[in-house]
Parts: sequence; C-alpha cells; structure tokens
Amino acid sequence: MSSRTNELRGALEAVDRILNRGGDPDDVLRDVLEVLHGLYRYAGILFVEEGALAPGPSLGTPEALLEEIEIAFRDVKVAELQVAPPASDVEEQAFLERVALRISPHCLVGWDTGGVSWDTG
Repeated sequence: MSSRTNELRGALEAVDRILNRGGDPDDVLRDVLEVLHGLYRYAGILFVEEGALAPGPSLGTPEALLEEIEIAFRDVKVAELQVAPPASDVEEQAFLERVALRISPHCLVGWDTGGVSWDTG
C-alpha cells in the first residue's frame, strides 16, 4: 500500500470522526477543510445561493488549476468542493467524491425546504 493511499485513508477516517462528533455545520466544514488542507495547498467550499456559487470557508490560496467536486444533496447541487492541486489519479478522485458525499448535509446553507423539515438519514 502506498504512502498516499495511507494518507487518504487516514484523512477519510479523520473526516468521519469530525462528522460523527457533529456540531455546528460551519465548524464541521471548517474542521473538514483543515484535514483536506493537510493534503492540498488549497481547500475550499462554495455554496449554491440563488443559482450561483458563493464563496464559503477556505484554507490556502486558490490556484489556476483546481479540482472541482460537486456536492449534492438529494440529487441537487448544493455546493462545490475545490482543492488544489487537482487529484492525480482515480484513487484520489474517489477520495474527494467520498468527502463531498459525507459533508453534503452540512452544506445546506440557505437551502429552501419550503417549511418542510428534511431528514439526512
């Protein structure tokens, strides 16, 4: 097993611990970004607000070449995860997609439920 595989596995376990601990969505997302920033020079989240992407929390400086991963909740894009440099292989791409899936319920900033409560389970 490569050292990068071990790094990705450890990072995913750290993300899972953060999500299991719970808390305020802003704090959870910032903690997840800290984990990602340990692997990438830049990690950020943009939220979908009124049909456009709006800046959210980030660490580092965005670069020209970014990996952009859609964050969807109930098949609707609610945010975008960005990292730099981009994923170097399919294993890393799969890792980023797993992170995006896991954090999706925490990215519902301004998501209109029409007054109906939503269930993440």
